[in-house]
Amino acid sequence: MLLENRVAFVTGAGAGIGKASAILLAQEGAKVGVLARTESNVVDTVEAIQRNGGQALALLGDVSQPDQVKGAVDRLVAQYGRLDIVFANAGINGIWAPIEEVTPEEWDMVMDINLKGTFLTVKYSIPYLRKQGGGSIIIDSSVNGTRMFSNTEMAAYATTKAGQVAFAKMITLQLARYKIRVNVICPGAIITEIEKHTYMRNREKVRKQIKYLEGAIPLTGGKAGKAEQVAQLVLFLASDLSDHITGTEIWIDGGESLVEG
Repeated sequence: MLLENRVAFVTGAGAGIGKASAILLAQEGAKVGVLARTESNVVDTVEAIQRNGGQALALLGDVSQPDQVKGAVDRLVAQYGRLDIVFANAGINGIWAPIEEVTPEEWDMVMDINLKGTFLTVKYSIPYLRKQGGGSIIIDSSVNGTRMFSNTEMAAYATTKAGQVAFAKMITLQLARYKIRVNVICPGAIITEIEKHTYMRNREKVRKQIKYLEGAIPLTGGKAGKAEQVAQLVLFLASDLSDHITGTEIWIDGGESLVEG
């Protein structure tokens, strides 16, 4: 039980990496605040945790809305009395299109959820982490915008992912004095449901301009990773096994970004 008596806050926990991570953290003893925008998804994750004998609190909210994020964090701490682990995971792919065709509204939607949402999640968690005497913040970024730049039609998404890494590094030294660690995971191709929030338009216009190696994941022969594999990395960064690691991004992609970068 690596996380016994600790409390974790996981955003985007209704599916994919967030759901797998919330379930694993609970299995290791953490009480988990499960945040997502869709009530049925939140309920599914909470029930999965409870079936395994874990404890979880359902939290409905949109990470781009300050009042909803603050309210969720406050409610979690009111329920369990503390906060030790924050996994800022919520995100969307958003618009994939030639940059001249991306509307300001489409750009803002990706920025608000992926980058502003990360900022709000961290901002409203810090006071409770400080009160607890430390903790672990984990941010879910991507290979895109950090070590891989071949998916050029994903400019909005990749910009937010690069921004998350910069944000993490900028706050690492600020929070080190409070014994709060900040790290970033950068998944490659992972089987999740994020495609539901992907909007493609004239993608082939961009594809014709670049060389792209389809399915190039050396470690698995092109097979995408699983959410549960990413969850194992989240558990490591949440636990004392990584207590001297901060300000670091870790790629989990089977070598994909080294081939397609």
